[in-house]
Amino acid sequence: MKIKTSLLFLITLYKKHIPGSCILFGWEYHLRYKNNKQKVKMATKSIASATVRAVKKRILPSRAALILTPSAVQKVKEIMSKEEAKGFIGLKVGVRQRGCNGLSYTLDYASTKGKLDEEVKQDGVTIIIDKKAQLTLLGTEMDFVKDKLSAEFVFNNPNIKGTCGCGESFSI
Repeated sequence: MKIKTSLLFLITLYKKHIPGSCILFGWEYHLRYKNNKQKVKMATKSIASATVRAVKKRILPSRAALILTPSAVQKVKEIMSKEEAKGFIGLKVGVRQRGCNGLSYTLDYASTKGKLDEEVKQDGVTIIIDKKAQLTLLGTEMDFVKDKLSAEFVFNNPNIKGTCGCGESFSI
């Protein structure tokens, strides 16, 4: 109620300069007067047009939820072509609490996409991001690295604040 009162007070101040309507903080207000005393009876703003304008323009550019390198795409295709992957739509990436630094990545087969899960399709592969991991993985690059001792998916995450010594867990 205090906000409405102060807003009406501001409109009352502006009505002396612009009779009939005024623009205040980017909103257009239509003023109605009672009698000849020029008191504000009602002020309305057009919310619908502002809402449509806000939906049309995106303030910040969207970042990709997850980017796969060519080697990761090739490995996911190889995994999904195996007999045990039949009936699954792709791989599901998530995070869970474990390790000495807090969080660790999980990778599993995905049979369905949850209502709030994010779906990433790139070069013919489908990756589902668990709803709990979306903010953690935003802008992450998923790579597949093979060397003499190991072959593994590596997540290059710009959101990580710290990792443990072995590299198995991280903190945000």
